[in-house]
Amino acid sequence: MTSASDALIGSDETVALLAAARLESDELRAELEETNRGVVALYAELDAQAEQLKRATELKSRFLAYMSHEFRTPVNAIRSIARLLSDRVDGPLTEEQAKQVDFIQSTATEFAEMVDDLLDLAKIEAGRVDISPAWFEMVDLFSALRGMFKSVLINPGVTLVFEEPVGLPRLYTDDRKLSQILRNFISNALKFTTQGEVRVVARRQDADRVQFSVIDTGIGIEPKFHAAVFDDFSQVDSPVQKRLRGTGLGLSLSKQLAELLGGHVELESELGKGSQFSVVLPLRVGPVPTPESP
Repeated sequence: MTSASDALIGSDETVALLAAARLESDELRAELEETNRGVVALYAELDAQAEQLKRATELKSRFLAYMSHEFRTPVNAIRSIARLLSDRVDGPLTEEQAKQVDFIQSTATEFAEMVDDLLDLAKIEAGRVDISPAWFEMVDLFSALRGMFKSVLINPGVTLVFEEPVGLPRLYTDDRKLSQILRNFISNALKFTTQGEVRVVARRQDADRVQFSVIDTGIGIEPKFHAAVFDDFSQVDSPVQKRLRGTGLGLSLSKQLAELLGGHVELESELGKGSQFSVVLPLRVGPVPTPESP
């Protein structure tokens, strides 16, 4: 009798345990289903936000491209009129008038540069920038840059030096975009160097890459600002920076152009000890055809 009672009690306990386990399993399943619904809703919300962000980026790029094109006509008109006045086509100018015309010219030039930078950034963000690589010699690139800056180097206390590239092969990349990067670096260096020199060099970094550097003896940049200088509209907070205006787009544009060419930008600088802005690029970009004979 005792054995039968014990067996019955054991059977009841087993049934109770099974029922509890089933209840716990049902509760766990319900929790998992609720979690899955939450995850699905979260993914849907993230997809919607990503689509909205993509749409906003497209609208911003279209707006920048449209406004850049629209700004070009009046800016070019202002520059042309200022040039006519500066050349005294309609008669002589007083000393004060000449200063005012020079101010108009410099301001219009800054505005035109900003418009061009905005348009380039809009094209990059929209994915509408094409790379057109070709074979070229670095000596030719440096010669062209030297000619570009000959007329704008007006500070007698600063010397612009292009080191002769030695032992470097021909490059197969987009020389126009590389030239644009170096122009931004050189313009930036000349702007913030009041005494000394700005030196442009090209050196083989390794078997597959070459480094172009613009080294100046200017005001330098504190390490805490190194990362920020390559952001859009970024400007270092310094007395010279406040005195010399800029768009804050040139370095950001240079960084994105370097990445399009398969490279990257670098900065070495200390406050009061000058700066070295560099772009490191592969010797070859994309499928490389057989090099032409020099």
